[in-house]
Amino acid sequence: MMQKPKAYTIFPFSFSRTSNNEYLLVNEVGEFLFLNDEEFHAFVNQRLDKKSNVFLDLKGKHFATDTDVAPIVDLLATKYRTKKAFLRNFTVLHMVVITARCNHRCRYCHASSESEDALGWDMALDVARKVVDTIFQSPSPTIKIEFQGGEPLLNWKAVREIVLYSEKLNKKMKKSLEFVICTNLTLVDREKLAFIKEHGILISTSLDGPRDLHDKNRVLRIGKSSYALFIDKLNLTRSVLGHENVSALMTTSVESLTRMRDVIDEYIRLGFNGMFLRALNPFGYAKKDITTYSCDDFIKAYKEALSYILQVNQEGTYFEEYYTSLLLTRILTPYCTGFMDLQSPSGAGICGAIYDRNGDVYPSDEGRMLAKMGDRRFKLGNVMRDSYLKIFGGDVLRELTKSSCVETMPGCVSCVYRSYCGADPVRNYVESGHIIGNRPQSFFCSKNIAIFDYLFQLLRKNNENVINVFWSWITKKPLLDLKHVELPRESS
Repeated sequence: MMQKPKAYTIFPFSFSRTSNNEYLLVNEVGEFLFLNDEEFHAFVNQRLDKKSNVFLDLKGKHFATDTDVAPIVDLLATKYRTKKAFLRNFTVLHMVVITARCNHRCRYCHASSESEDALGWDMALDVARKVVDTIFQSPSPTIKIEFQGGEPLLNWKAVREIVLYSEKLNKKMKKSLEFVICTNLTLVDREKLAFIKEHGILISTSLDGPRDLHDKNRVLRIGKSSYALFIDKLNLTRSVLGHENVSALMTTSVESLTRMRDVIDEYIRLGFNGMFLRALNPFGYAKKDITTYSCDDFIKAYKEALSYILQVNQEGTYFEEYYTSLLLTRILTPYCTGFMDLQSPSGAGICGAIYDRNGDVYPSDEGRMLAKMGDRRFKLGNVMRDSYLKIFGGDVLRELTKSSCVETMPGCVSCVYRSYCGADPVRNYVESGHIIGNRPQSFFCSKNIAIFDYLFQLLRKNNENVINVFWSWITKKPLLDLKHVELPRESS
C-alpha cells in the first residue's frame, strides 16, 4: 500500500506539557510556541491545515515547512552558530586571586578566606606577571581581568603590577582590555581610587541589604559594623568614579529569603540599577557554617522578589534583575550571553578561568574553592611550570567540555529548556561525585527549571506591562524609551 505523502516537514523540537494543559514547544535555536492539546496532536500527526494561523506560526518559527527544506536548514544553522558564538574566541574572563586574606569573615564565604594579618597568602609579583603572560596567550580579542580574593586591596602591589604590565603587553597585542576589582570597598582610599580611575577599572562590590542583614552576613573581623564602613566607602568611591562604574552583588542567605523587598528597597535607595538574585553555593564556610535552604525556598523568594521588581519598574523606576535578564536574552533573542553557567558546553575554562595566588589555574571559581577545601580534581595546571597549551589543552578541560554538553547529557537531552540552559560540572561533582551529575537531585537543575517555568508563565500571559519591562532589561532602555517601539511578541 502506497504511503500518503507528508503534508509538511517537521524540524526537531522539544516539548513539555504546561500547568494549563497546553504544550510548550522549543526548537534547536530557541524559538518557542504554545499549542493547545488539539493543535499539538494535529501538528505532530500531519493534520494541520497549512493555511491556518497555527501552521503559519509554526512555519514562521521554523518548526515546520511545506517548502524546500534546504534553505530552512541553512537558516537554522546560522541561528545555531549565533547561539554558540561564545566558542569562537575562547577564554575572555580571567579571574585572578590576588590574596586569600580578607578583613571580613562573611558567614557564607565561598573562598574560606584567611585573616587580614596571615602570612604567605598573597600572590607574588613574579607570579602575577606570569599570570598576565598566560592570559595574553588567549586567542580571544577581548580580555577581561577580574581581581578577586579574599580582599584584593590587601595586595595592592600585585593589583598595580598586573594592570601596568597588562597595559604594557597590550600595546603590542592590541586586545580590548578591561579590569574589574571585586572588593568589599572598606579599604579604598583616594590614592587607590585615583589609580583605578586613571586606568578605567570597574568596581564590583557586595551588598546584602539593609544594615541588619548586611552586618549579620558580612562580618568585619574586628567586630565593627561593616555596613557603616561600606556606605562611607561607597560614597567616596562614587564621588571619584561615578555611579555607573560601581556595581553590587548580593548573596541570598536564609535570613534574606523572607526579606527580599527590604533588600530591593535598599538597592534602590542607594542608587543601584539592578541586583543579581543568586543562591548559596556549597563551598567554604557556606558548606560548613550556615544552615542552607531548599530549592523550593529559594524559588519562592525569587518569585516574590521578581514580582516586586516588576512592580517597581512599572511605577517608573528602572531596576533590573540580572539573572532573569540573562535568561530572557537567551529566550527572546538569537544571541548568546557570556554567563558561564548557561553555556553548553560549560563555560568553565573556555569562557572563563581563575588563577590562584600561587599560579594554579582552575576552570572556574568553584573549582578553586573546591581545591581550598582539599580536592584539586579540577586543577588545570600552574603558570610557573606549565605552558598555555598544557593548561588549556589538557585532559581536565577536555573532559569537562566533553561531559557538559546539554545536548547529550542524561535528563538535559529531553528537557524543553535545553536551548536556553547550560551545565555546571563542578557543582555536579560536589553534589553527586560525578561531573555529569544527577538531574533529579541537582539544585542547579531544579532551580533553573523552576525559574524557566515561571518566566514562560509570565510570557504566556502576554501582559504588555510585564513584556515591556522584560524588553527594557534586554535593550537596557527605560520603559519610556520603549513606548513607541514595536516589540517582538511570542505567538499565541
